Amino acid sequence: MTELEERLQLAVAIAREVGDLTMRYFRTTDLVVERKADDSPVTRADKEGELLMRERLATACPDDAIIGEEHDDKPGTSGYQWYLDPIDGTHSFVHGVPLFGNMMALEQGDAPVVGVLVFPAARELVYAGAGLGAWWATDVVDGSSALDVRRARVSTTASVQAAAFSTTGLEGYDEAGRVDALARIAASGATTRAWSDCYGHLLVATGRVDVMIDAAMNVWDNAPLMPIVTEADGRFTDLDGVATIHGSGAVSSNGLLHDAALALLRG
Repeated sequence: MTELEERLQLAVAIAREVGDLTMRYFRTTDLVVERKADDSPVTRADKEGELLMRERLATACPDDAIIGEEHDDKPGTSGYQWYLDPIDGTHSFVHGVPLFGNMMALEQGDAPVVGVLVFPAARELVYAGAGLGAWWATDVVDGSSALDVRRARVSTTASVQAAAFSTTGLEGYDEAGRVDALARIAASGATTRAWSDCYGHLLVATGRVDVMIDAAMNVWDNAPLMPIVTEADGRFTDLDGVATIHGSGAVSSNGLLHDAALALLRG
């Protein structure tokens, strides 16, 4: 087994364990929601989930760097850097909606090489490694259950009129100066739905949605998505079409519709 395969297996195991932790708080009546400096919500599950990720990585990969949403950056010397988002879709989580995910990514040098998304309430998992393909499991019960995995692949839809587009919060379009794009997307003939946050990108990687647009993103949101979508034969860029995990927005697609989606965003 290669070093990359070992780290991919490690990330899957850790993310599934964090999924189990998250479910202990999901839909509980005493969940306390705090507000961060940017007014986004954070819960005990977010903070404890990231600490668990960091503890597992400190044992298995002590020389790796870590960047996470909830805690301070940790420098490293190995050439590997982890990105951690213990709960992506905290709004969904606190409202009892099962479309939140536990996310981990690994970067080697400047290349994102591993992505893992666990959806514990929806009982789905998707993961990928550079050159190793993208893989999808459903009916995932808990972190100890055996996985029945299959290849994750994007759709083959080539027409906007036949396509399904998804998006996250509409306020992000205002922040990105692209409010007019919403009207263009609505008038394009595509079916539009708001299966939001990382779940929308999972739907692209597994061929159930053709395009996902996220107008407001952070690096820990983007980092797991790029290897997953690209290894599923899709395309992942920022809103301007640059293939990067450092953009402030993201577009995932089946590749066939990517340029059309970018054109709708540009106007």
